Amino acid sequence: MPVQIKKGLSGSSLSLTPLIDVVFLLLIFFLVTTRFEEEERDMAVNLPKASAAEPTIFQGKEIFVTITPTGEFFLEGKQYSASSLENKLKSLYENNPGKQKVKIRADQESRTSHLVTVMNACNQANIRDYTIATE
Repeated sequence: MPVQIKKGLSGSSLSLTPLIDVVFLLLIFFLVTTRFEEEERDMAVNLPKASAAEPTIFQGKEIFVTITPTGEFFLEGKQYSASSLENKLKSLYENNPGKQKVKIRADQESRTSHLVTVMNACNQANIRDYTIATE
């Protein structure tokens, strides 16, 4: 006598059509809203002047200062000396006061004095939010 295997009904009743419809609607929604956002940014508008207006301060992006084993300092892909690094950090702080963050990436073979130099440059630039990257 042959054995009869009953198939479950849950696999055959699941339809993906509504799920695909919802995904397409979401895709269309995000494409349309992105387009409107670009149009608003591209509009040329002369804003009125206010005597009590303050400049907008954006959350600063995190800046990475890298210290090589030989004691070279790199910021944004460019090599800096200790004094020029301090000047660069000062200019970055002046562009966005109070919101600048620095992450120091020092090689484990680098000297502690190089790390202290970068920390001192941050303090001289008035940047208090700095951290040391570790693994």
